[in-house]
Amino acid sequence: MFKRGTGRIFGASENLMNKDKINREISWLSFNERVLQEAEDVNVPLVERMRFLGIFSNNLDEFFRVRVATVRRLIRYFKKKKKLPFKESPQLIMNEIYEIVLRQQLRFSKTYEKILQELERENIFIINEQELDPEQEIFVRDYYLRKVEPLIVPIMLKKLKSFPKLEEDSIYLFVVFSDKERPKSKQYSLIKVPRGSLSRFVVLPERERRKYIIYLDDVIRMNFSRVFYIFNYDEIESYIIKITRDAELDLDDDVVKGFYDKMKKSVERRKDGDPVRFIYDEDMPAEYVEYLLNKLNLIAEEENIIPGGRYHNFKDFMKFPDFGIKHFKHPKAPPLKHKELEKGPTILDVIAKQDVMLHYPYQSFDYVIDMLREAAIHPNVTSIKITIYRLADDSKIINALVNAAKNGKDVTVVIELQARFDEKANMQWAKKLTEEGVKIALGISGLKIHSKLILIEGKKRGTITQFAHIGTGNFHEGTANVYSDISLLTSDPRITREVGKVFDFIERPYLPSHFDHLLVSPIFNRNRLIALIDHEIEMAKKGKEAWIKLKLNSLVDDVMVDKLYEAGEAGVKVDLIVRGICSIIPGEKDMSENINAISIVDKYLEHTRIYVFGNGGDPKYYISSADWMTRNLDSRIEVGAPVYDDQLKQELSDFLDIQFSDGVKARKFDRKMSNSYVQTGDKKIRSQVAFYEYLAAKLKK
Repeated sequence: MFKRGTGRIFGASENLMNKDKINREISWLSFNERVLQEAEDVNVPLVERMRFLGIFSNNLDEFFRVRVATVRRLIRYFKKKKKLPFKESPQLIMNEIYEIVLRQQLRFSKTYEKILQELERENIFIINEQELDPEQEIFVRDYYLRKVEPLIVPIMLKKLKSFPKLEEDSIYLFVVFSDKERPKSKQYSLIKVPRGSLSRFVVLPERERRKYIIYLDDVIRMNFSRVFYIFNYDEIESYIIKITRDAELDLDDDVVKGFYDKMKKSVERRKDGDPVRFIYDEDMPAEYVEYLLNKLNLIAEEENIIPGGRYHNFKDFMKFPDFGIKHFKHPKAPPLKHKELEKGPTILDVIAKQDVMLHYPYQSFDYVIDMLREAAIHPNVTSIKITIYRLADDSKIINALVNAAKNGKDVTVVIELQARFDEKANMQWAKKLTEEGVKIALGISGLKIHSKLILIEGKKRGTITQFAHIGTGNFHEGTANVYSDISLLTSDPRITREVGKVFDFIERPYLPSHFDHLLVSPIFNRNRLIALIDHEIEMAKKGKEAWIKLKLNSLVDDVMVDKLYEAGEAGVKVDLIVRGICSIIPGEKDMSENINAISIVDKYLEHTRIYVFGNGGDPKYYISSADWMTRNLDSRIEVGAPVYDDQLKQELSDFLDIQFSDGVKARKFDRKMSNSYVQTGDKKIRSQVAFYEYLAAKLKK
């Protein structure tokens, strides 16, 4: 009844892979496999493994919403064309995607079952509504009445003129109840399982040192008699279903409307995006599946109709309860102090004398918040400018900016309304800031502003002083605790002046701009990076020291990949750390022998971007907000900053050396995308732990 893709996995790469590049979608799935490896690893604490299952599931949801949606659009667009404008057939890619996803889902299910067995050995049991004893039933009924019932709204389907829109971030119980005396009078209902205010996991009272958990889905199932008490029925069935929709935004071309209004309308339209995946309980009878597919206007034979287990939305595992048991989680590593910033008297005073680099989450993100708080009340500060891409729900950054405006500072916030899945939140922040008297710039149509900049300007005795922040990560206190990122804090006029020019470019994009120090997309970044690589090629041809070290999240831009191949063939030593998608194939004879590439997946998400070029023995170091993807180089405002301070250069060099020495969490890239672990001999360095120890040791010097 349900077709599956017929593409071949990995081995048949002629259709899915150019001669020397790996397809980005297939490479992304390989990255998510590395996340799944963490869930499979018995050396990872138990609840952390469960949370990696949640990350894997959340990643896969976004992959379908964005990447699979894009491939499906390509398939529809080129369906009738005999000649494609690219080598890779979208349909073959789609077939391959579904083959790999189904294979990974099998591994996911096996891993989940193993984790459940290990939880039971720890006296923790996940039970369903049919396994409750009388006392637990009383507890669950009470919990339902107090917490769940006010949020439950069953939708009776039979007499509805149109089928309700299923929200793509939710799961639904499809309920069927029938009367034996009237077998043809079955009733169908949908119940959305509440999200947000309630945990998916209800912890039951402990008994004899045993801990019990029941899914919220099963709490609802147990109370069907209350939900449907007005109906007569002999039998009731229920099955979880879930839909994933195309999340790409189609902006209105109406020139009369403002950008804010266009974004608001487009985000609303996302609710009506085309389905790209429909998951249902594989135990659901075929007649019910056909009923739902018909109502949802889905085609049963397509690959995006996927049978699953009793439970969906495994991304909720990211919040799986740990019961306060220490060995269930990674040991806590509290953020370290920064030696120079602690000397004071203020952060701005320290930055006025020297450049400072912060590494998150190893060091505290609070320093950035404190810098803004200082600026908000400092008598000499006149203005603050900042670019915002993502923010925490209860943002301290916003509080500091609002306070600065109330204190008479000239505050300008460039807020990106097109930050994927944060559009609605950013529109709300823009409205709040406007109400508080903060100047809002909504960016440039067609160019996402992804840079991580702050510019603070002060005036004392007629002299203007500038302080700048250039970072690799968002101004988000939450992700700063789990993402590995870097901030450079500086008053170096070579950098601060050009940060000011970036803000000028955002406000007046059609005026000519030139940058001698910063790497700024979309103006100079690509050409400057190519020039830096060309210089290494020239050095190699002259027989001089030539090397490149890059740390990125993604490396897929064809021009940059080809340039790195060219460098490797010329004799330049190229070392890469790429967390996610990587199109380059390293270590192959006569093609990439001088290129080495690894990926590190561990308890923190590797998010830092660093570029280093040997430069004939005087290395050039940069940190940046930009990955080497076409969108980052050509369609976004991104900023990379040179690191001029010798001590900070050494710190970056040590950081990269530690990462390249990882023999615990590093995986090798290869043509088959085998994700095999790097072997480093007897000395097993786990880079995230080792770098924390490195920074802790520096505090003692």
